[in-house]
This record gives sequence, C-alpha cells and structure tokens, in this order.
Amino acid sequence: MRLLITLVALSVATWAADNSIGTWKRNVAKSVSNPPSNNPIKSTTMVREANGPDGVKVTSTGVRQDGTRVSWTYTAKLDGTEVPVLGDAPFDILSVKQIDANTFTQSARKKDSKYNTTGRFVLSEDGKTFTLTTKGTNADGQPYTQKLVYDRQ
Repeated sequence: MRLLITLVALSVATWAADNSIGTWKRNVAKSVSNPPSNNPIKSTTMVREANGPDGVKVTSTGVRQDGTRVSWTYTAKLDGTEVPVLGDAPFDILSVKQIDANTFTQSARKKDSKYNTTGRFVLSEDGKTFTLTTKGTNADGQPYTQKLVYDRQ
C-alpha cells in the first residue's frame, strides 16, 4: 500500500512540475509572424517564476523595432482561468492551462478590441527552447499567425 501511495504522489508531482520556470530570451531570427507587422519586436526577455503550487508569474520586457520599450506582467493559475495582464502588451486578458510539465495552452484577448488569439507553448525535450505557436486576429480583426521561439538563459 505504501508503494502505491508513493507512486501516486510521485506521478502527481511529476505531472504538476513546470519545466518552463526560468529566464527566456526571444530568438528573433527563428521567430515568425504573418503578417510581420503584428510583431514589431527587436528583443524580448521573459521571466517565468513559480507562484504557489499551481501558478506562474510571467514578466516580459523588451524593445520594439522603433526603439520604444515594452513591458507586461501577469500572474496566473495554470488551470485556464482568465487573468488581467498589466503593462503594454497587445492583450489585457490571458488564460494559461498546463497540459503537462512541458506543454501549455494559452488564450489572449483585448477588451474592446478584435484582438483574440489561441496558442500552444511547448518546451523542447532538451529544455533549451520554448516555442509559442499562435493564431488569431489582431486588433484590426485581420487574421494572423506567429511562431515565437525563446532560448533558455
């Protein structure tokens, strides 16, 4: 019986792990947006911190192509609950759901705007690359897709 309890506890702990915790820098050369104007970023650093047993705090800072700084943050449970995004992101509401230790789904939208996306974050098997693939509509209601690649720092 003890063995069964131990195995269940280890399984739950393994599933609940979040291997994305850490600092990530966007690899602009490997990232693609279609149309490109939807993602005018020159550089971005994303810091993902554990927040309680089933949450994450994410802070992104960077620079747009025109030189202006960009920064936003959110704290979310990994259960798909919508949370506010603070700062100057193109979205102001986000939800994140953890599928397993290396995979997350995400929805982002902006109130009073046509901006609405869904996406999937996947951590590579070697733990060095975190890729977000999204599709949706921009603030003007035009469809777009993007693949954002982040390298672990």
